[in-house]
Amino acid sequence: MKRLVLIVLLLASPALAVQPDEILDDPALEARARDLSTGLRCLVCRNESIDESNAELARDLRILLRERLVAGDTDQEAVDFIVARYGEYVLLKPTTSGANILLWLAGPAMLLIAGAVGFAFVSKRARSQKADTADRLTKEEQDRLRQILED
Repeated sequence: MKRLVLIVLLLASPALAVQPDEILDDPALEARARDLSTGLRCLVCRNESIDESNAELARDLRILLRERLVAGDTDQEAVDFIVARYGEYVLLKPTTSGANILLWLAGPAMLLIAGAVGFAFVSKRARSQKADTADRLTKEEQDRLRQILED
């Protein structure tokens, strides 16, 4: 039973698409490359990191990332190089600076605007219904209604 659970757990783990010929000889550089590649998006597979994707473009990005690390780039320099080439879309977690701040704030702003419009609509409708009801009843009907409600 324990073996079956172990096999299922191993099969359920994410399959990494890194090919043996891509792996660097230096374990420290390879660990950095793996860490960085989990934060970069495969441009073909959408919401998959280049570390998980089997696409050719993802392979090219993994190799490019490793080349930059071997060349002596810091982690940030290597990621900046790829972002400069492919755009900020390549980041799985986009930055919250520059023009992106508008995108980050647009969702909450739209929610607040929708709430205000909905509240205004409902309150205006309630007022108009109240005014319509009062206009439709004659004076005698209003008096009779008050008498019934008081009883």
